[in-house]
Amino acid sequence: MKFEDLPKAYEPKEHEEEIYRIWENSGFFNPDALPNSDKRKPFSLMMAPPNVTGHIHVGHAMENTMSDVLVRLKRMQGFKPLFLPGKDHAGIAGQHVVEKELKKEGKSRTAIGREKFVERVWDWMDQYGSDIDQELKRLGLSVDWSRKRFTMDEGYQKAVEEVFIHYHKKGYIYRGKRVVNWCTRCQTTISDLEVEYKEEKGNFYEIKYGPLTIGTVRPETKLGDTALAVHPDDERYKEYHNKEIEIESVDNTIPRNQPPKKAKINLIVIPDEEADPGFGTGVIKVTPAHSMADFEIYERHPEVPVTKIIDEFGKMNENAGARYQGLKVNEAREQIVKDLDELGLLIKTEEYDHSVSHCERCGAIIEPLLSNQWYVSMKELAGAATKAIKKDKIEFIPPTRKKVMLDWIDNIRDWNISRQLWWGHRIPAWHCACTEPEWHISHTKPDTPCKKCKKTWKQTEDVLDTWFSSGLWTFVTLGWPDKTEDLETFYPTALISSAREIFFLWIFRMIFSGIEFMGEPPFKVIYTHPTILDSQGKKMSKSKGNVVDPMKLIDEVGIDATRFGLVWQVMSTQDIQWSLGGFRTGKKFLNKLWNSWRFIYGQLGDGEYTLERPKVTLDHTKKIIAEYDETTGTVNNMLEKLEFGAALHELYDFYWHHFCDIFLEGAKKDDSDETRQTLIYVFAGCLKQLHPFIPFITEYIWSLVPLQKKTLLIVEEV
Repeated sequence: MKFEDLPKAYEPKEHEEEIYRIWENSGFFNPDALPNSDKRKPFSLMMAPPNVTGHIHVGHAMENTMSDVLVRLKRMQGFKPLFLPGKDHAGIAGQHVVEKELKKEGKSRTAIGREKFVERVWDWMDQYGSDIDQELKRLGLSVDWSRKRFTMDEGYQKAVEEVFIHYHKKGYIYRGKRVVNWCTRCQTTISDLEVEYKEEKGNFYEIKYGPLTIGTVRPETKLGDTALAVHPDDERYKEYHNKEIEIESVDNTIPRNQPPKKAKINLIVIPDEEADPGFGTGVIKVTPAHSMADFEIYERHPEVPVTKIIDEFGKMNENAGARYQGLKVNEAREQIVKDLDELGLLIKTEEYDHSVSHCERCGAIIEPLLSNQWYVSMKELAGAATKAIKKDKIEFIPPTRKKVMLDWIDNIRDWNISRQLWWGHRIPAWHCACTEPEWHISHTKPDTPCKKCKKTWKQTEDVLDTWFSSGLWTFVTLGWPDKTEDLETFYPTALISSAREIFFLWIFRMIFSGIEFMGEPPFKVIYTHPTILDSQGKKMSKSKGNVVDPMKLIDEVGIDATRFGLVWQVMSTQDIQWSLGGFRTGKKFLNKLWNSWRFIYGQLGDGEYTLERPKVTLDHTKKIIAEYDETTGTVNNMLEKLEFGAALHELYDFYWHHFCDIFLEGAKKDDSDETRQTLIYVFAGCLKQLHPFIPFITEYIWSLVPLQKKTLLIVEEV
């Protein structure tokens, strides 16, 4: 292209799609297709698989852009980098979104049945699942699309079953009754870490319990009380330890259309450290079937009975008595408060602000319920993870996250892995029709009927927690359980980049899974990146309407300026308050880069030039070469330490203020061969340094440099 044909401004939309197509067609996103691939040192990084049900949010965009910066740098340095993409099936979210579609048609999943419903989910995935791939491409990510994985791929499903069977054979998996977080809308149990707590105004009630007084925000659970607890050292109540006391309560057999009556019941008073002498009256009611803390009290005091009074739909069941059966929880609360007041058993009511647990997916209030579920015993698995972390087999960035992880593991509970959903990895467990059924764990249904009931075996309806399968991401994506070349080459991965909110949900589970099945942790570094908050410093969420769509940013300023703006803000691992300042700076910088290139191109003339390092004798050429060398070393060192924003700021400062403002301006007055050779050498070097951050404009300019043939994607020296 002749100088006079160069446009005065760089228009991203005219080049970005074509450049990405050239990269894809080159095959160089695939590490095996790189020149001298067998001589390159492997470097692998797994994308955190976004949920197939949604779109890329600004957090995904920042996380993946930083990962791509590192991968592009390593590729240019002569490594063999694998950046592996994929998607997660998102059990609850996937089911929820298709149920909403069915509702619009006047249908329900129960009406069409499991088989038809799963077919509908797959149809939805086929229709909308590719949207995420296109959004990832619009970010300019240099991922190996040929290795793309989905957690519901046939091979992935078999691997998940293999893991379940393995854990069961080792005695780690068991079935048991415990109190779980139950979503009455989604009709499934959910993880503690998927519960969203919201501050709500409510009431705190003090109720007479015989000679004692208790305080509670949930008086309806009084109907399931089976004991009272006091702290062992609380002198006020020592005379009641391990004794039954008679209390007056509501007669729950009286129908609601009749006035309430009193009934007398006996409750044992147990000493337990769960009771806080400094909170309320220091006496707590124990309702083991509807409180995780109370269930743990029951486990310490097995003599305490367990009575379930709330069902899976959030309604009072037959154990609540005729007076309350069929009422929703909030309705039962109003009714029993009214009854207690009429009977003189309600001492006082105070307004009270407290945290109420909600389902992160649908927003329904979570009901703690006693339920029969599948669990993974965490003692051995967590112990192995702790040992690896304490021996520094994994580096944490920031380092404070190491203690956070270890403290959390110290208090870990057994993992509830079963979900009452239809979309997901169905548990490979088969049961007979006996009153107390036997269970058979295998990939396939047993050939012969149960010897006792003579009935054929039926697979459980439950599926596995989504995090069970995603916890295997680092090695199943590489072909496990087969011993593949990819596993040999790319495991363990170099690092994992993650947000804080999935630090325990995903990162921890990948650690113990990798150790269990591969014999070593799945990554060498855990980088916990900052969270992007809105301009008011609040967490972004769809319900609040404060989510930023990165695709709209790309429409406005282009891919490079979007990438620039995202990385520009990451100056530490502290959370970021949203601002458009970095994107504006990025747009101005791209304009500066283009204008400086136009000047340099005009200066080249018909002389003989190369990209080789020039032999400099002049003071100003010596100075810019020295500054360039220092900047290169500093930037590479920063990126090795994952200081992405600092590296970009360093490059920006050198290019704009040292190279353009000083050296390039001076070159306008000095057209010596040494100055022009230094100009092209430093400029080409800056293109290489900037390419991982702003790959499109740098690749386009590189294609115009009349001195080389290679794509900037695989230049081997930086």
